[in-house]
Amino acid sequence: MKILLSEEQIRERVLDLAEVIAKDSNTKKLHVIFVLKGAFIFCSDLVRSLSRHQIDITLDYIVAKSYVGTESSGDFKLLVDVDIEGKEVLIVEDIIDTGKTILRLKEKLIRKQPASLKVVCLLDKPARREVDVSGDYVGFEIEDEFVVGYGLDCDEKYRYLPFISKMEESD
Repeated sequence: MKILLSEEQIRERVLDLAEVIAKDSNTKKLHVIFVLKGAFIFCSDLVRSLSRHQIDITLDYIVAKSYVGTESSGDFKLLVDVDIEGKEVLIVEDIIDTGKTILRLKEKLIRKQPASLKVVCLLDKPARREVDVSGDYVGFEIEDEFVVGYGLDCDEKYRYLPFISKMEESD
């Protein structure tokens, strides 16, 4: 594995994202919905950073699985029903790849009439985009490489790594 983003780079970027998100918040109350499993570490670091900016945070999660091995299947299931009507909502996603999952999630959640709906993603991989969607806040833009660590996995392995690495064929 080759380290693409160090633990320190990620920590600094999460702090920067929290500052921008806090400044953009109209109500200083965010309902954060994170996408399991990949976004759980990013979300925990982000909400702790947001709390330093006096943002009142409530949390929910959804389960969306779109990868089988290293390929996106495009399948999507909303496994937790969330009540977000009238709330300022922030979706926390680990990576936007093809864009299909986040687009479907946004479509489902917008029908629940939130006051606002924004997306923060740790990683953006625009070279793989198949639909017109983007994050409102992006941690890092990366090349078309399969990455693991900091919550991202390959067949449930490597989520625990404190950095982001490129998977190589020998791994």
